[in-house]
Amino acid sequence: MNAPLSERRQAQLAALTDAAERRIAEGGIASLKARDLASDIGIALGGLYNIVADLDELALRVSSRTLGRLGEALTAASDALPLESKADAVNRLVAIAHAYLHFAKGNLRLWRTLFELRLAEGTALPAWAADDQLRLFRHVAEPLTLLVPTMDEAQQTLAARTLFAAVHGIVTLGLEERLVAVPLTALEAQIEWLVRAACRGLEE
Repeated sequence: MNAPLSERRQAQLAALTDAAERRIAEGGIASLKARDLASDIGIALGGLYNIVADLDELALRVSSRTLGRLGEALTAASDALPLESKADAVNRLVAIAHAYLHFAKGNLRLWRTLFELRLAEGTALPAWAADDQLRLFRHVAEPLTLLVPTMDEAQQTLAARTLFAAVHGIVTLGLEERLVAVPLTALEAQIEWLVRAACRGLEE
């Protein structure tokens, strides 16, 4: 007996997302081609657009998976350390930043896709995709609350975003293949220096 259409469509979506994830991991977001993906899962080209609206939606779904795995890596780094003092808060922020670096290095093309994807003009980011992105900031917000308890929510959000942007910049430049390669230990040291300096500034 055939599965209900909704279940069948869900299975096709999962298979299509799997195929897209493999292609991005191997060749980056530019490797997403509708005809190749349809062939990967054994459907007609037109059938692909009965599963997703377009390749942007498919790339977003792959990115959602990547963000979920990144979140798991940051959670593991956070949970491995205590959070009882301001020194603990700083150490946890350093650990989170290092976990971000190692995830990016180990999942380079999938990680890059998080920032390379550009939606068509006038297309809003789906709420589920925005929620996936915002969820990551809780890893930074918790230690920041202990480090600077006087910050209100708006200040905390701004500090978390600024710290993320600074760490992301070091990671991006450090892993850029067109520049002189930076040893991983050197990147870790740069990131730790940055995070500790930022935390000192927040406490002043």
